[in-house]
Amino acid sequence: MDIQLAGKIALVTGASAGLGRNIAHMLAKEGCQLILVARRENLLNSLAIEIESEGLLRPLVLAYDITQRDAPQAIKQCIASHFGQLDILINNAGGSRPFDGLGTLKQWEDAMYLNFHAGRELAHAFVDGMRVCGFGRIINITGGDEPVAVNGGVPPNGATHIWAKALSRVVGKDGVTVNSVVPGRIHSEQIDEKLLPTAESQRQWVAQNCPVGYIGEPEDLSVLVTFLASPLARYITGQVIHVDGGARRFSH
Repeated sequence: MDIQLAGKIALVTGASAGLGRNIAHMLAKEGCQLILVARRENLLNSLAIEIESEGLLRPLVLAYDITQRDAPQAIKQCIASHFGQLDILINNAGGSRPFDGLGTLKQWEDAMYLNFHAGRELAHAFVDGMRVCGFGRIINITGGDEPVAVNGGVPPNGATHIWAKALSRVVGKDGVTVNSVVPGRIHSEQIDEKLLPTAESQRQWVAQNCPVGYIGEPEDLSVLVTFLASPLARYITGQVIHVDGGARRFSH
C-alpha cells in the first residue's frame, strides 16, 4: 500500500535512540527526506549511515538541544536552506521527571519546557509554512496523563494534548493535522533501563496490566505515526491516540 509519503520532508526530534530512531527509520523507508535532531550527534550519524546503507535518502543531521531557546529558529533556518520547507514534524523528544518530594520551581520549569514548550515552539516555527503549502502534519509523542506520583513529565502531557487540539481547530482548513500519540510500555531506553529494567519486573507488569500479554516493540508505535504523517490520514486530527496494548483502563 502506497501511503504517499515519498518526497515529503520530515523532522524527527529525539531521533538518536528508541522510539524516535525507529520512527525516523520507518519514515525513511516510506521515502521521506529526513532531518534528525537530538543532542547525541554520534548516534544521529550512525542512524544516517544505516539509512543510507539501505539505499534510502541520507538524512540531514542536526545536533541540537531543543530546550535551548534559540533552537527552533536555528533548526528552521537549516531546513529552509537545505529543503525550503517542512511537511512533517514529529515532536518525540521528552522524558519522565520523577522528583524527590514535590520538586523545585527549577525542576518544574525544566520539565515543562522539555515536554511542552520545546515541541510547541518548533510547531509554531513551522506551521505557517505548512499552511501556505496546504499540507502539514504535526505529531506529538507524549505520555499518559494519569499520574501515580508527583512527576514533572506528566502535567506537560495534558498541556500538549489541549494545545494540540486547539491548534488543530485553527489549521485544519489549511490541510494541516495535529495529533498526539501516547506510548504505553514499549521497549526503549526509558522502559528497559529505568522503569522496568529486569525481565521479572517486565513479566510482572504485563501480568497485572497489559491485556495483549507483552510489552510492545517500537514498530508497534511507528506504524501509527507513519500513517498519521501521510496524506491518507487527512481526516484524523485533534486526537489523542494510545498505543499501549490495552493497558489504559479508561474508555476515552
